[in-house]
Amino acid sequence: MLEMVQGVHPVLLALFATLFTWALTAAGAAMIFLPIPLSRKALDGMLGFAAGVMMAASYWSLLAPAIEMTVNSGSTLPSWLPAAAGFLTGAVFLRVVDKFLPHLHPRLQTTEGVKTNWQRSILLVLAITLHNIPEGLAVGVAFGAVASGLPEASLGGAIALALGIGIQNFPEGTAVSLPLYREGLSKRRSFMYGQLSGVVEPIAGVLGALAVVVFQPILPFALAFAAGAMIFVVVEELIPESQAGGNTDFATMGAIAGFTVMMILDVALG
Repeated sequence: MLEMVQGVHPVLLALFATLFTWALTAAGAAMIFLPIPLSRKALDGMLGFAAGVMMAASYWSLLAPAIEMTVNSGSTLPSWLPAAAGFLTGAVFLRVVDKFLPHLHPRLQTTEGVKTNWQRSILLVLAITLHNIPEGLAVGVAFGAVASGLPEASLGGAIALALGIGIQNFPEGTAVSLPLYREGLSKRRSFMYGQLSGVVEPIAGVLGALAVVVFQPILPFALAFAAGAMIFVVVEELIPESQAGGNTDFATMGAIAGFTVMMILDVALG
């Protein structure tokens, strides 16, 4: 598989990869058409799995390469500084967006952001869209890093990250469409809103890839920025929502499974 894509420009690869992750969001949203809907326990396990994937990806695919790049660059900066600064900036950026962008956490029954009269369905889609910004950015930055030619950035690692993000997007699509259907929307509209939450990923992916291709020195910072944003989403939303239904042990084991799968993907392909 690696030989097939090595001649393609990394920005174009980032677009293809994030279109793939968007497609898996749509596949998850399509679960609404099943004759027997997913149980609360199954969805909790899937959300836990998504959290585990994102935690593992944040380290193996983003933070570790960021630190390695700084060490091998010969920079006079401490090896931890760009990664730490990027990680904190990514988390703070998502915190600011989370504070001001109106969105709804349906399973926690909480609304955040500035007050608005927008429909609950719009607020729910915005919540998952908020998740997808750092995910698309992470994939884009990973493929953009490949264009730099640095040994720490491998095509296999970028592909592993895209696979992992795509896998965890499946339950996120389901987590949008099912609550919308329960709120009275038709299955078709629930699916359309569910898949629409992933449309931001190709946009963020291409922008992330272009940024690091043009401004190569920001690579370590950009990788860590994506990691900080992803960890914010995990701790702020995915873990609490996976635990809210009372299936705590099942959701926790889902997180362990997701972490393991992403670790294997990154080590095997990267």
